[in-house]
Amino acid sequence: MNAPAPQNLAVPALNLTLKDRIDQKIFDALYSRSLVYNTCWEDPAVDRQALHLGPQDTVMVITSAGCNALDYALQGPAKVYAIDANPRQNALLELKMAGIRKLGFDDFFAIFGSGFHPNIKTIYRHQLRAELSDFAKTYWDRRFNWFCSRHGSFYFHGLAGFVAGFVARGFRTYFRMRPALAQRVTELFASTNLVEQRQIYDQKIASELWTPVINWVLNRQLTMSLLGVPHPQRRLVQGQHPGGVSGFIRDAIEYVFRNLPVGENYFWRVYLTGSYTRDCCPSYLKEENFNALKGGLVDCIEPHTCTVTEFLQAGDEPITRFVLLDHMDWMSCYYPAALIEEWNAIFERAAPKARLLLRSAHANPPFLDWVTAGPQHKPLKEMLNYETELAAHLQGDDRVHTYAGFVVAQMAEHGRG
Repeated sequence: MNAPAPQNLAVPALNLTLKDRIDQKIFDALYSRSLVYNTCWEDPAVDRQALHLGPQDTVMVITSAGCNALDYALQGPAKVYAIDANPRQNALLELKMAGIRKLGFDDFFAIFGSGFHPNIKTIYRHQLRAELSDFAKTYWDRRFNWFCSRHGSFYFHGLAGFVAGFVARGFRTYFRMRPALAQRVTELFASTNLVEQRQIYDQKIASELWTPVINWVLNRQLTMSLLGVPHPQRRLVQGQHPGGVSGFIRDAIEYVFRNLPVGENYFWRVYLTGSYTRDCCPSYLKEENFNALKGGLVDCIEPHTCTVTEFLQAGDEPITRFVLLDHMDWMSCYYPAALIEEWNAIFERAAPKARLLLRSAHANPPFLDWVTAGPQHKPLKEMLNYETELAAHLQGDDRVHTYAGFVVAQMAEHGRG
């Protein structure tokens, strides 16, 4: 990925401090050895409205935990290419796909909904293992016990899960000392209307939630690295939010709990409780959708362990939809030449009028202003038609709300190549 910059391209000079380099090495070490994400942290309900998937579409998405690749498959596209340079993320998607093909719904939901199955050893060895690639077999041979761990749910394992489990245990201890607060949190998640929900949060929870200790933990780069947030993204947040990282996260959480129905917000629920419920869970964990995937829709998913550029350069089939998550934030800081190479590969494979989604820690990702692509090295603003009003509208409905920037774009008529 660390390709040299073409001589005629303007690549921003990197001003990395010693701290930047240390943070990068820590993040790279954690990423290269770990399952970073045990659940997707991007709202596919928003994506569906932006992508307009149809039966002829081919989708390229960063795998992450595979939840959203499965969500897109439910829309019936021709193909979903799930790309991740971290083979552990694809190993998780493979395990989910194996479970869909080989298990009944109750066992599947226990494993990936509750995050715990007492018979996982037998199920894994006799029903799932044979469906996996060699790497995934080796990986899960040593970790299938995450689904029956004495430490609790699968969703408290992996890097992000470790932080979630640490926070959840801390809150449980705090709640034991403050039973009235625990009751208020229960009331919040049981609320059925926004007015009541907002009142509970404002009047009974907010003042006791945001303690100095919580703010200190959220402002540490090690915490962010464990959550899969590299230093460049933290710096983007600090540069645009007066309260720093902890202030940004507080604003995001307050928006979610004050403005969006918490009863259907499975993103925050799973990290607070360690499990989903059958009414509050990703689409692939609902029984009718599980059956639809088992009936053949799951077969459109094709995992690839490689970089985005490597995948795009290895084939020539046109891609009609690109879901790029937020990886361009850190590429723009550490590997700007490789970012340009990736954009060139995107335009080379993009079908006419292909649609593209990306997220960023910055409301207006800076790299969109300096990247040029294609044989004529055109700026992205000439290659993409940004749908800013749609993106802003959808951003307001995002149930996660931890990305400051959401970009929806369509390739311009003259954009390919």
